[in-house]
Amino acid sequence: MTAQTPLIQEELYEIESLMRAQASGQHPDLASALDLLLSAGGKRIRPTITVLIGRALGAPQQKLITLGAAIELLHTATLVHDDLIDGALLRRGTPTLNSKWSPAATVLTGDFLFACAAKLAADTGSLAAMSMFSRTLQTIVNGEISQLFTNRCLPNREEYFKRIYAKTASLFETCAATAAMVANCGDQMINPAAAFGYQVGVAFQIIDDILDFTEAPETLGKPTGSDLRQGIVTLPVIAFIENNPNHPLSQKLSAGECFDSQNEVESFINRIKTSDAIEKARDEARAHLVEGLKKLSYLPQTEEILYLTEIVGKMVDRKV
Repeated sequence: MTAQTPLIQEELYEIESLMRAQASGQHPDLASALDLLLSAGGKRIRPTITVLIGRALGAPQQKLITLGAAIELLHTATLVHDDLIDGALLRRGTPTLNSKWSPAATVLTGDFLFACAAKLAADTGSLAAMSMFSRTLQTIVNGEISQLFTNRCLPNREEYFKRIYAKTASLFETCAATAAMVANCGDQMINPAAAFGYQVGVAFQIIDDILDFTEAPETLGKPTGSDLRQGIVTLPVIAFIENNPNHPLSQKLSAGECFDSQNEVESFINRIKTSDAIEKARDEARAHLVEGLKKLSYLPQTEEILYLTEIVGKMVDRKV
């Protein structure tokens, strides 16, 4: 994403520099860890949204840089803990931190990043932004705990959308809304910005869940259908079951039973990949993007908002 956003290239460069600077004066291994995590790349879509909306609303540039770094560090911290919980050894084709360090060191690095993110959020001087930032962290952690302790292998639309709000959409909502907050806007700008972030975040996660089935394992850095293999039911699975309720494996999941063998898992993954469930899920992602773009119409139609519209419009066809 950074290479494709020349309109705000300077801000994104400063955000990256500010994130890397957080390990200055700390234990040298923290600097090494942060360098490893940030060098893995990423789309930087969250700070991109923050900067574009904030600039459109007249927010001070330095506050947007600070806020963008806070949000991306929060996102990075959640990935560190997620990879450890999932036992993932690769992310974007790069070795994860937990593949190199002990669990204790990995957890502490994630904690350090959370602390850095909170400090930067405070540096914006916006009490409203700090409050929303804190609530979002609570939402993300509560979502992870819920996923750990909730019965898996049960297709439920309501639970799926609750889960992806906690996992993804809540932070998109925050990166858009807090941009309006540091611009000292009222609810007439904050509310549509938040609604835009929510809808885009939902679409973003749906597309991620589609890519889990459609991309090659070497591209994903994990097996195809990785979530289903862990008993996590995503929208493509739900769409398949809704269209094929009498399929024996659909009935098994609908009864809340996990698969007994790898053969069952592989068979179900292949059926989903060759069905129309993928396109039905993509259609739902597209519908959320359309709703999100409607909310952008309430914001000043500056070049930043028009550019953001263009970026978001391509999201439904994105690759990993």
